[in-house]
Amino acid sequence: MKYIELTVHTTTEASEIVADIMWNYTDFGVTICDINDIIALQKSKETAYWDYMDDDLTQNASSDALVKCYLQETEATAIVSRILEDIAVAKENAGGAIAFGTLEDTKRQVDGDDWIDVWKKHFRPIHLGKIVVVPEWIDYEKQPDEQVVLLDSNMAFGTGEHETTSSCVELMQEYLTENSVCIDVGCGSGILGISALKLGATKAYLTDIDEVAVASATHNAKLNGVDERAVVAHSNLLDDTNIQADIMLANIMGEILVMLAPSIPKNLKKDGVLILSGIIESRLEMVKTAYFAVGMQVVQERKKGEWFALVLKRKD
Repeated sequence: MKYIELTVHTTTEASEIVADIMWNYTDFGVTICDINDIIALQKSKETAYWDYMDDDLTQNASSDALVKCYLQETEATAIVSRILEDIAVAKENAGGAIAFGTLEDTKRQVDGDDWIDVWKKHFRPIHLGKIVVVPEWIDYEKQPDEQVVLLDSNMAFGTGEHETTSSCVELMQEYLTENSVCIDVGCGSGILGISALKLGATKAYLTDIDEVAVASATHNAKLNGVDERAVVAHSNLLDDTNIQADIMLANIMGEILVMLAPSIPKNLKKDGVLILSGIIESRLEMVKTAYFAVGMQVVQERKKGEWFALVLKRKD
């Protein structure tokens, strides 16, 4: 089968946003090629993936990050236009708070599935407190006190590498207790809800408006052996207000979080915890104001990279 490889030139700062948009339109793979990632790994004190790096690489630390996705050739023309339109909207919504770079795009035809093996090499186990996110094709030996979350080869919508996802997983571990009920709003791959179940939650409700995300979360729940305790729904939010969560998680853009503010608290227990992520600085006060207006107050704030996460509880 022939594919079209779409490459968008952007910045390290915006690369994950561009990748997330691409994932909305393909299950055939998305990669980020960023020299800054190579430099960071080479300098890491914890891991050493190689023992030599060309010194010239450090001179190019400001080079473009290249975000690539793969599309079926027969559908590529229409889908490329939609991807580029969505990226332009994301840039406008960022309001200059995030640099997107040139956003120059190139396209080329590729044959077969050889690129899938290259794509898989970009992923490695990601340690987030007690949670370790592991691509299913990697043979990982679980360590004591770790909980492994497996994600399949179509790892759309959240792998734990992005600051917004990792912040949610890390903050969750500070508030989740055994026998908790969890709701994951905008579940994507299901990583947050599945992590909650692995950490001791008795039930997790995962919702998303994207059918591909719902299929991905459903598959990943089964892959991790938690599907009997996971309910995955194709919806914005749960319609059943009788379902009350001890902990709710929403890793979504700030504008969407504001839109959902009047609805989210209805499924949160009186003493429940709400964790919001995916918020850039220019949207931070807007999100806080929206949730304060519906009776929630911020009890913890965390910044990771350019992204903020909030922990909220009901006002006394």
